[in-house]
Amino acid sequence: MTIQLPGAAGDLRTYEPRTEPLALTTGTPFTSRTVFSAAHVVADPFADTTPDSPAAVDWDATLAFRRHLWSHGLGVAEAMDTAQRGMGLDWAGAAELIRRSAAEAHSVGGRIACGVGTDQITGGTLAEIRAAYEEQLAVVEESGAQAILMASRALAATARGPEDYLEIYGHLLRQAAEPVVLHWLGPMFDPALEGYWGSSDLDAATDTFLEVIAAHPDKVDGIKVSLLDAQREIDLRRRLPQGVRCYTGDDFNYPELIAGDEKGFSHALLGIFDPLGPLAAEAVRVLDTGDTPGFRALLDPTVELSRHLFQAPTRFYKTGVVFLAWLAGHQTHFTMVGGLQSARSLPHFARAYELADGLGLFPDPKLAEERMKNLLSLYGVNQ
Repeated sequence: MTIQLPGAAGDLRTYEPRTEPLALTTGTPFTSRTVFSAAHVVADPFADTTPDSPAAVDWDATLAFRRHLWSHGLGVAEAMDTAQRGMGLDWAGAAELIRRSAAEAHSVGGRIACGVGTDQITGGTLAEIRAAYEEQLAVVEESGAQAILMASRALAATARGPEDYLEIYGHLLRQAAEPVVLHWLGPMFDPALEGYWGSSDLDAATDTFLEVIAAHPDKVDGIKVSLLDAQREIDLRRRLPQGVRCYTGDDFNYPELIAGDEKGFSHALLGIFDPLGPLAAEAVRVLDTGDTPGFRALLDPTVELSRHLFQAPTRFYKTGVVFLAWLAGHQTHFTMVGGLQSARSLPHFARAYELADGLGLFPDPKLAEERMKNLLSLYGVNQ
């Protein structure tokens, strides 16, 4: 059987889907790396909503996907930008997601860390921003999850310079009950975060970021870096205090960063590990044995798919992630909160399908093919 897929130039090409998925199984816990998958949310397709409405979430399917990730040994990074924080999921929805997912994690023994931000406000004074962070930190800590201090749009808009970041983050780290993960999300993921840490000069911003960590090393489990710049991440992780982890958030260069070099390596907290979960887990277990070439042989071929999903405008990568979850059978529909399923083109979807199928990511290749054909038919591409 073949399928006709549209290209960017408006042409159709013939693709022959694979008939068997990649053989992957669950296995032992990881020993050499700490690995989180940032997880997407599944929308309720029957909810009568608009793009401006509060998110309507299919809780059963959303939690089932998290159990899928935990079953392969991955930790879940919850209520992050992959879950459409600030792009369809408001704070009320995120708080409910945190509570439900943390309870589910405790019931199955899964690892979970949750995003703490300020998205219940759109701006304000430093005191109001601090209070917003404190409210969310309390929700995460009360749920029993680890906290990830996310970058704040409100702080980016209000801060006068590095000293305001030092004040806000210092206050939060002093009161955090347990060590947290600090999250540096670049403007390619969210344009409103331009100039974070008080400067658009990344060298100056890095110095401020490191100053925050150096003042509170006992309260920082690690940093999550999403700048899509491998060398900058390597340089940064070499400057971290002893015991502070670097979690790569670089969806362009993750294999080399996780593999590391003679001076260290990165752990992982990645949105691309949502669709790559089982394959990524298999690769990390190979790395646990000391087989770096085997790890790279499994993970390097996935980079083309990841770069495709995260191509500019990068913030719409969530659309491709949910699209692949639908094709893989993790949800019954291709609907997203905020109507974000419309954020990518048909040629983009076609290429994502082709790359994912080529990697063997679909547990049921026939189901993925049928669903891809159904989508194509909606766009007028008859097979």
